[in-house]
Amino acid sequence: MIESAMRMQTLQTQFFAGLATRIASLEAQGIKVIRLDVGSPDLPPPPSILDALYRSANRPDTHGYQPHNGSAALLNAWARMYGNLYGVEIDPKSEVVPLLGSKEGIFHLTQAFVNPGDLVLIPDPGYLTYEAATRFAGGEVYRMPLLPQNDYLPDFSTVPDEIAKRAKIMWLNYPNNPTAATATKEFFAQAAEFARKHNILICHDAAYAQITYDGYRSPSVFEVDPAKEVSIEFNTLSKSHNMAGWRVGAALGNANVLKTLYTLKTQVDSGHFRPILDAAVQAMTEDQGWLLERNQIYQRRRDLIVKSLRQMGIDVQTPLASLYVWMPLPNGRSSETFCRQLLEEAHVSITPGTVFGKYGEGYARICVCLADDLIVEAMDRLAGWMAKQ
Repeated sequence: MIESAMRMQTLQTQFFAGLATRIASLEAQGIKVIRLDVGSPDLPPPPSILDALYRSANRPDTHGYQPHNGSAALLNAWARMYGNLYGVEIDPKSEVVPLLGSKEGIFHLTQAFVNPGDLVLIPDPGYLTYEAATRFAGGEVYRMPLLPQNDYLPDFSTVPDEIAKRAKIMWLNYPNNPTAATATKEFFAQAAEFARKHNILICHDAAYAQITYDGYRSPSVFEVDPAKEVSIEFNTLSKSHNMAGWRVGAALGNANVLKTLYTLKTQVDSGHFRPILDAAVQAMTEDQGWLLERNQIYQRRRDLIVKSLRQMGIDVQTPLASLYVWMPLPNGRSSETFCRQLLEEAHVSITPGTVFGKYGEGYARICVCLADDLIVEAMDRLAGWMAKQ
């Protein structure tokens, strides 16, 4: 066999790919598995978005290659959405690069900027792709602990000076995956000052910014002036508009950084399917009132999970945003063992905290992306299983 590139040795099959294989095996045996592990919205986008897709797909001139940077309407839609949500100005011509989902952009941004030996600051626990992309580029990882006593915010004062001086990129993610923690504008101001002092690029992953509860509004890093000098922000319609499989995202912010990312992308892909882009424009520019109604559904599910866990004696926080509940495990149980046994014995799938880093030990992530009756059944199964432990 031909040997794979050495950089492939930095990668393993992603956790959720392996989990899906095991669940498929159980289901092939006739076992009903309730999945509360993956943050994939179970609700569709509204008919207006689907209609825009259909109309565009029925045009004869929308099936060829599209510009790498998308249509002018798409770029303007991203800029307009940021203006409406955050009151910040985004130049659609130089401060937006469309992505095939934000995950793709996160991986490629790292390849565009990280040389072998470069240092990247990543949150722990944190989204898996931050570390995978860094390792693939030959970079080194420094883990910034997200601890409950710090409200799951990194403490920049604990980053050693020699690490800060070497660091090239710092990943932030609020509302946070997996902890569901939120950040304030004051925190982003601290992050921007830290980044300016040490010449670090902030990459803020804002995938869950529009999934909020109890009147909370999630800020953008760009609301801190002048964050665009040291920051880019990744956004996506996957979570915000129930369009995960559509793969529509964008990187926004520092024009020079985005120019480099764009150059790489012109060698990697050939743009998106025009009807999907037209539907994305519809999604971002139409009346956004339906998002509030959707968030109320998620909030109701969140409350079901939190209430059930508290009835089991688990002291869980009520998240203000994201698709997740961050569950502390009882009696110092190992995250991996707890979740594996729960799957095999009670047939409920949740995500062990250690998937997201060593500081996730002792926790599990539960997703709200299932109908109420399935969530109730999953919580009943969990309660019954725990009572036997």
